[in-house]
Amino acid sequence: MKSGIYTGEVIHQRFVPKAHRLSYRIFQMLIDLDEPKETRFFSHNRFNLFSFHDRNHGPDKAQARTAPLRDRVAKLLSGHGLYARGDRLFLMAMPRVLGFVFNPISLYFLQSGDGVMKAVVYEVNNTFGDRHSYVLPVRQAGKRIRQASEKRLHVSPFMDMDMAYSFDLIEPAETFALKIDLKKGDQQVLFAGFTALRKPLRDQTLLYLFFTMPLMTLGVVWGIHWEALLLFLKGMRLRPKPPTEKSSVSLNA
Repeated sequence: MKSGIYTGEVIHQRFVPKAHRLSYRIFQMLIDLDEPKETRFFSHNRFNLFSFHDRNHGPDKAQARTAPLRDRVAKLLSGHGLYARGDRLFLMAMPRVLGFVFNPISLYFLQSGDGVMKAVVYEVNNTFGDRHSYVLPVRQAGKRIRQASEKRLHVSPFMDMDMAYSFDLIEPAETFALKIDLKKGDQQVLFAGFTALRKPLRDQTLLYLFFTMPLMTLGVVWGIHWEALLLFLKGMRLRPKPPTEKSSVSLNA
């Protein structure tokens, strides 16, 4: 894998108790945490048109301002026997746009030195300021990765907690695809997907995306609240939020 920009369409489809569908275009960046690439319009840990700041990510929010992101993620994976010297770490997430960012989900890819995928970490944030990292080892060969986990974080205020995720992704290359099914028992509650094409990380591409998707990250937050209003108007009612740690981790072996 190598650093790049992935542009594509996000789709959400709710099935029960009320049908609801949305789609919108976004882009995410694949960042090599060992050697974060910078350009004239994209910076690491400093303000720019687009930027990536270590403190916006990672499994331990309490240490976000004192330890580099790569070190924190490597420590997390080492604690579960997944990281070894020579492994490489990549992050796929939306960047800051003019200093603002919110990532409903970010992905960390752990590769061995010879390019074998060892684990994927699904870092999920909700709009209440909570974060959960699902650490999922990769147990099969090939570019397609299928994983699963019980739901551990209260994300949508219209959904209960007794559900489970199924993740199905294609390892980032010239294309990338992520499909997420959320089920309650045998009943599918929600489908979410992101399919994207890779573009090189260069300033011409960044300027084009800035003007074609202006204030993208702010638009994501606005869209979350707008869709929540539409669901409320359809008759969906709020579920109580359980007590939640600001940052938590689970491992599914």
